[in-house]
Amino acid sequence: MNERNMKPKNNTIFWVFGIVLLLIGVMQFADFNGSPQTITWKELKSMLQDKDIERMVIVNKEKASIILKEDRYNSNKYASLRAKKIPPQGPHFYYMVSSVETFQSRILDAQKDIPENEQVLFESDTRPNYLFEIISWVFPLLIFVGIWIFMMKRMGGGGIFNVGKSRAKMFDKEETVKKITFNDVAGLKEAKQEVTEIVDFLKNPEKYTKLGGKIPKGALLVGPPGTGKTLLAKAVAGEAEVPFFSMSGSDFVEMFVGVGASRVRDLFNQAKQKAPCIIFIDEIDAIGRARSQRAGFGSNDERESTLNQLLTEMDGFETNNGIIMIAATNRVEILDPALLRAGRFDRQIMMELPDLNERGEIFNVHLRGLKVDPNLDLNFLSKQTPGFSGADIANVCNEAALIAARHNKEVVEKQDFLDAIDRIIGGLEKKNKIISEEEKRTIAFHEAGHASVSWLLEHAHPLIKVTIVPRGKALGAAWYLPEERQITTKEQMIDEMCSLVGGRASEEVNFGRISTGALNDLERVTKYAYSMVSFYGMSDKIGNLSFFNSSPDDYGFQKPYSEKTAELIDQEAKDLLDFVYQRTKGIIEENKDKIAQLAQLLLENEVIFTEDVERIFGKRKWATKEQEEALYATRKITPPPYHPDSEDDKKEATEAGSQDAAKADASEPGNPTPEAAQNTEGSISPQEGNNNNDNN
Repeated sequence: MNERNMKPKNNTIFWVFGIVLLLIGVMQFADFNGSPQTITWKELKSMLQDKDIERMVIVNKEKASIILKEDRYNSNKYASLRAKKIPPQGPHFYYMVSSVETFQSRILDAQKDIPENEQVLFESDTRPNYLFEIISWVFPLLIFVGIWIFMMKRMGGGGIFNVGKSRAKMFDKEETVKKITFNDVAGLKEAKQEVTEIVDFLKNPEKYTKLGGKIPKGALLVGPPGTGKTLLAKAVAGEAEVPFFSMSGSDFVEMFVGVGASRVRDLFNQAKQKAPCIIFIDEIDAIGRARSQRAGFGSNDERESTLNQLLTEMDGFETNNGIIMIAATNRVEILDPALLRAGRFDRQIMMELPDLNERGEIFNVHLRGLKVDPNLDLNFLSKQTPGFSGADIANVCNEAALIAARHNKEVVEKQDFLDAIDRIIGGLEKKNKIISEEEKRTIAFHEAGHASVSWLLEHAHPLIKVTIVPRGKALGAAWYLPEERQITTKEQMIDEMCSLVGGRASEEVNFGRISTGALNDLERVTKYAYSMVSFYGMSDKIGNLSFFNSSPDDYGFQKPYSEKTAELIDQEAKDLLDFVYQRTKGIIEENKDKIAQLAQLLLENEVIFTEDVERIFGKRKWATKEQEEALYATRKITPPPYHPDSEDDKKEATEAGSQDAAKADASEPGNPTPEAAQNTEGSISPQEGNNNNDNN
């Protein structure tokens, strides 16, 4: 068990409060030997009528101090006073007074039968209550100190004097909680090789130092969210036989000035004592953001001082031998250049989205704990999830298991995985959503337009299925199987843009009007156009210029082009979109009857698949054997025999596509890499229905 968990909790402050409250209670309510007794009005009235009282003194208008006559004190009636050792001079009794005026009238009324010269009248006296004054000053101070200490313990992890201590968790080879190893990290072959070498260096340094090599000081894991950066770091902790310190970048951030830098110093001091060791900082961009070049404008002195201390500790005047830094981020472009230089982070390990083979390995890892159909094909699952990250695949496996359990199945089957993929991409089906017949017809023609254009263009993503069943915010959606490309050509981007505006063009051609349903399509195609013109140099008028800034300066106040160039970019993007839209309308008009058949089929069945589109439009000319297998694998049918087109047909189709594409001056926005797996192109959200008042 960890020693930190065995330390008893420090409850000193609670003991102090308890003792103080106990003393107050005792002093207020305890009946000490020799202290006067508080009496009732009936007892006081009897004493007045029996002439037992020598005098009365009202103290601070709160209580009457009663002193008996000496002969009465010595009588048997008051023997109990002598037994309690109450002195003869008194006071002998107390009576609590609520109102001095009322008390005076009651005393006079009680002695109305006694001669006036023998009546007892009271005196008034003011005496300081030192105990109450001390408590009124000390008790609030104790409460304030207690609250302060409690807050410091919660924020500083151990008390007011430990607020600057490092909050890193340390794991060593004796820890029993480490369960993740490199065997649990699927794919990422190159990244695992890099970190494995670091771990091996710590285990067997002589293997490298005998050749004069030096241990790398740091490795930065860079990649999109969900690609396994933190998982790989956990595997390093599981494999390394040296102490491993784990901390998040946000753990350095605190409300007190200087705390971040203090925690950095303490972290490296602990690491020096345990060297050789590894320090892992997750989401390092929380403290590693590039320092502002404009002092006082957009700068953060506390964060920058923390970064300065980290830079000094990693490679400053004093060297930290035997300490290796591993950090993770998905925002490497905003990190400070001084943090990325050699000598601090010697290696940047890129962790990209998994390819086909890597997705199969990841599925194999996450299916270990599931009861799956023995006939389930991992290669099939890999082909159905292009663009999915490792976290996405883990989510698919979990959702498939939940869906199978919902249907009381004994094992998780292929259809459960397909339903899980649809659930994750498009959201939950909403078959009960109220949609008018007119809106439903518009949605059907909109989605039929997307499906048709993507089917008829060479470089558009192949269609898997189309649905007009509402999912999430979308009233309709189309699923595609993106080709896994490393680079994208201008022709491919233009075909994708045509596919995006296919829904809007179909509405205009078939109904003579347009709706707000193309909001998402227009947003994406606009990003494509501006990226092609201003980033990828795919415009003849702009030329081979790129205004993309991979390391943006402070808040992007400097624009790298003039206003005239900005106007030219706007015009080129508009011209490109106009060309794309007119080309798409031409395709829709040429196939208007077939699109109507497809829309009618959608209205009848609500969901159509690849074979339905092929039955209306014919076989897709450019589909490869692998694509056909992947597309038809989503249905329980056998794909038709694969007969590649003749060389003449292929040549003719290619030339036709090239001639169409050559008419465009620009290219596509967004990411040059393929879209995420099975994009829901042309979805119509509820807010975007046929509302003519919508400005979208």
